[in-house]
Amino acid sequence: MNLARPLKTRSPLNAANLQLLRGVSRSFYLSIRLLPGPLRAPVAVGYLLARATDTVADTTAMPQAERQALLADLLQAIDAPAEQLDRLRKALSLALAGFAAHQSNPNERALMQALPDCLPLLHRLSKADQASVRAVLTPITQGQTLDVHRFGHASPSSLQSLHSEDELTHYTWLVAGCVGEFWTELCTLHLPGFASLPTEQMHSLGRQYGMGLQRLNIVRDVAADLTQGRCYFPRERLQALGLTPETLAQAARTGDRTGCFKLAPLYQEYLQQIQTQLEGGLHYSCALNSRRLRLASALPALIGARTLALLTQAGPQALAATPSPSIKMPRHEVRALLWRLVLGGISPRVLKQEFERLSQCENPPP
Repeated sequence: MNLARPLKTRSPLNAANLQLLRGVSRSFYLSIRLLPGPLRAPVAVGYLLARATDTVADTTAMPQAERQALLADLLQAIDAPAEQLDRLRKALSLALAGFAAHQSNPNERALMQALPDCLPLLHRLSKADQASVRAVLTPITQGQTLDVHRFGHASPSSLQSLHSEDELTHYTWLVAGCVGEFWTELCTLHLPGFASLPTEQMHSLGRQYGMGLQRLNIVRDVAADLTQGRCYFPRERLQALGLTPETLAQAARTGDRTGCFKLAPLYQEYLQQIQTQLEGGLHYSCALNSRRLRLASALPALIGARTLALLTQAGPQALAATPSPSIKMPRHEVRALLWRLVLGGISPRVLKQEFERLSQCENPPP
């Protein structure tokens, strides 16, 4: 299998669109390249639009009301029939240009600038794929709108947080668990007999897989979120440990590790939950019959396992570390992993061996 070969399929995406995808997510772009041909376009278009709406939600330099309004306008454009799209695109162009000017990341700025020209990509998909992409973007944008509502006035001096574990679980489904279901739906549509497990079980595993990846992002990014006035760790869970979002933010700001050590039980609980969900994701991947699909699906779980091991090694005290440790799998390790998988035939046995290896923590915290 030549991992370096370009996407070659009947796709509505051109080279510029693919460059946008690569810029905003190198790791997921790699998964898209690995997908069997019929899945590439709907997954790529869905991801590109979701990444754009996420950028709008995260542009804290813009007022809350403006972000909420633009998210609603984008969802209207996504749902609009083809004959109405040109009018909506013209109305969006000016607002998107304003958002682009506030992007410090050049790739996100390019995405905002190009978005009016990306919206028609959806209409170049088959009717069934259009329906699937719209169906997954609905909960994703609901989750993003919830984020804007919850954290629209957040700042380092005005911390906002989730309140309950139920809110956190629901949020992880909205923005990521639904993606696992979307992936499975596309496989059912385009690749009959795609898995050795029943479709209903694949839907359930895919849902938990996506939720685990999102929870992993939340734990990894807790310090950065706190500095922006956002806390995804539920207030009720922190209070049970004698903590508040404010004390965690103070620990991140001052380097005081007292609060970090109090956080340890919840931190370890979340890491174990993520490990279980990633194991479910690997089970999902191993059940896939296509080697390309198996590799594309397993890659986030394998990278996630390595990230989880790094989080375990760093421990909750990393929240107060200065400078913050880099919690991600280096690119050279990803490249080496890919070659090991390919040389091993991308078999379920090799995937399981790599997952176990990557899950090992070299220096666990005391």
